[in-house]
Amino acid sequence: MVSPSPHFVVFANEKGGTGKSTSCVHTAVALAMRDVKVAVVDLDHRQRTVARYLENRSETARRREISLPTPAYRVFSSGSIEGFNALIAELAEEFEVIVIDTPGRDDPLARYAAARANTLVTPMNDSFVDFDLIGQVDAETFKVRKLSFYSELIFETRKTRAMADGVSIDWVVLRNRLHHMEARNQKRVGEALTELSRRVGFRVIPGLSERVIFRELFPSGLTLLDRGHLGELGVSHVAARQELREMITGLSLPLPQRAAMAQSAA
Repeated sequence: MVSPSPHFVVFANEKGGTGKSTSCVHTAVALAMRDVKVAVVDLDHRQRTVARYLENRSETARRREISLPTPAYRVFSSGSIEGFNALIAELAEEFEVIVIDTPGRDDPLARYAAARANTLVTPMNDSFVDFDLIGQVDAETFKVRKLSFYSELIFETRKTRAMADGVSIDWVVLRNRLHHMEARNQKRVGEALTELSRRVGFRVIPGLSERVIFRELFPSGLTLLDRGHLGELGVSHVAARQELREMITGLSLPLPQRAAMAQSAA
């Protein structure tokens, strides 16, 4: 029997180009592969990146006549909180995990979805340009000077949620790495993230490198976890697959017993 209270994973970042939708869709597919009953809600009805990726995946499965574990997915376009709640209530009757992708901009519904999260994932590229979303650093010392508006918002959201229903939102900053980045700057970003995480209580985990392979998979909807359907793989593909697995593990999402057993056997 499916629990009436699914686990909500919300991918949110008010900046675009951080790998948010890519991380979201790969997480959802990884869960589906582990026999988790998972649904994805794409709130970015203008871009529809996650929905398009999963549509491409379904089309590839039909065209090749193969089985590809694929989460259910819906695009929500009305912007109505009442309509969103109705959709979530409907999905909660069937699914164990609901993954929500939000637009890469300030959006009232995205804020509301973040407040519903059990796991809130904020992907960022490993640079001070993206770090500015969550905190500001001193130009000389690179020490954190102050929290950003977004960090303050999430901090208050987590506090309000804990007081309202006792739920502690697990805030995860997903550090998507740029492989060509200067090592000294990468170290400074890491130190600033560590300092800020102690102030506001998020976790930092490694994400995905900026690899062409993830973008090239979009037309087919395949992921690096789709063994046997990707053709010949190079060293970079194997490294990227390992990064993806480490990212999924780092999210520490609760898995039903059967899914945990499937993960152990994989």
